[in-house]
Amino acid sequence: MPVKIPDNLPAAGILESENIFVMSETRAANQDIRPMKVLILNLMPNKIETETQLLRLLGNTPLQVDVDLLRIHDKASRHTSIDHMNNFYRDFEAVRHKNYDGLIITGAPLGQIEFEDVTYWDHIREIIDWSQLHVTSVLFLCWAAHAALYHLYGLNRNLLQVKRSGVFQHRRAHRHFPLLRGFDDEFLAPHSRFAEMDIQLLKAHPALQVLAESDEAGAYMVLSTNNRNLFVMGHPEYQRTTLKDEYFRDLGEGLQPEIPLNYFRNNDPGQEPVARWYGHGSLLISNWLNYYVYQLTPYNLDDMSAITPWESEG
Repeated sequence: MPVKIPDNLPAAGILESENIFVMSETRAANQDIRPMKVLILNLMPNKIETETQLLRLLGNTPLQVDVDLLRIHDKASRHTSIDHMNNFYRDFEAVRHKNYDGLIITGAPLGQIEFEDVTYWDHIREIIDWSQLHVTSVLFLCWAAHAALYHLYGLNRNLLQVKRSGVFQHRRAHRHFPLLRGFDDEFLAPHSRFAEMDIQLLKAHPALQVLAESDEAGAYMVLSTNNRNLFVMGHPEYQRTTLKDEYFRDLGEGLQPEIPLNYFRNNDPGQEPVARWYGHGSLLISNWLNYYVYQLTPYNLDDMSAITPWESEG
């Protein structure tokens, strides 16, 4: 089923060339079905690239998804034109009164900055608090996962001396959660961050469940016991060259980054990277959208009290 996106969004042409089904607002208006309404708060610098990555995953599910794009402020972006932002993004005041089936909050290049020093920290906290009353399920990615765990549960991250960058092996910590249906016992996923959560604190918290972890990269998927919040510490949305682009960008800025682990063929940046996480990323988003959004959300979005949490399967 398609993702419904604004008419003329640049990602449309890219996704259609990959045979991913997207539908314009005009065409979708003629269909009499109830699409899932998903809001994306895009905190990444290159808005178009991140939109395309997330829409690619949402477009691989059997559900029609109606996407709204949200920006954190109206300041000019160095990497995305003001026309694109004004044409396709909404301010929070425009959606504050609405309810959504799902919300995705992306990562952000803020890994070495204390949360309280982030210029829009108060706004992030406001949106997280709003989401707990107006959204059936929230997916927090990378920096956003750390920020939400800090704000909602008081669990702070540990800053790393060296950026955690590469593709790492993970294992399921539980077998019988809907989110993990179809997952292999072990799977690969990319990370790109300067901080890490203490996995023992996550496991000890009564409102959280660690569903997948890595010996090298720590906790990967953490789910709140009420199923409303899913924290993913890595980047299942990344495409094959994303870590490569980040690595050479940092080199160009004189940062002397380490080579992303388990990523380039033969660990040689002169060779092409190998994408080995696409299947996991697609399954993760599909399971989240199906079991934690579609299966739980009320048909009438005005009635958020109708949400019935999953019973844990063990």
